[in-house]
Amino acid sequence: MDRDFHLKAFQEQADAFRRAVLQAGPDAVVSTCPGWDVRQLTGHLAQAYARARASLRVEPGGNRPEAPDAPGDFEAALSWWDELRGELLTDLSTMDPDRAVWAIFSGGTPAGWARRVAHETAIHRLDAELALGQAGVLVFDPELAADGIDEMLTELLPLGDWTAREHSGTVLYHAADAGRAWLVTYRPGEPPVTGAPSDAGLETDATVAGTADALYRRVWGRPSTALVTGDAGLAGVAAGR
Repeated sequence: MDRDFHLKAFQEQADAFRRAVLQAGPDAVVSTCPGWDVRQLTGHLAQAYARARASLRVEPGGNRPEAPDAPGDFEAALSWWDELRGELLTDLSTMDPDRAVWAIFSGGTPAGWARRVAHETAIHRLDAELALGQAGVLVFDPELAADGIDEMLTELLPLGDWTAREHSGTVLYHAADAGRAWLVTYRPGEPPVTGAPSDAGLETDATVAGTADALYRRVWGRPSTALVTGDAGLAGVAAGR
């Protein structure tokens, strides 16, 4: 995937997010983010944009950029979100896509941040649609969903301290409609490693199968129709990140 793909997805998902939060209203409960309402969801996404913008201006190895608190008023939070969305889109569209910048993921670049904000927006668009009661109408494009699965399993899942984790085994993720599969290997005390399955007949401890849309929701811990077989606990590690 290139930067243009992710910038297009960012714009489309942001447009849909904005429509959904306005329809749902600021006090609608966001069931997939316990304790949040749409007002807080909007502020959270605005903060994510603010942190992304700041990260684009910090060299690798620098201190993690902080974002200001979001306004408590919904209209003010949405206005801030609108402003940051436009500024972030300009930054990501005009900066050298391969310039090294600070990031939570490996090899941070503006192109990498375009991917990150596209999926951050898409998942919170799903949260807003769930709050609105229309998530069943939403089906993510298989290409976008598969890219989001890949980002979670390869870039985000290994982050953090795994030294005390005792997970062991393998989980196969298969999104048939996207023609993609991922094999996640867990070893005690080590970050999980994700790669392509080397053998179609490989035995695994768990399998998560379904459409790319279903797997995308599953790895992000959202309601999903993906079919889980084998060790459900191991298959749920990614969804709990």
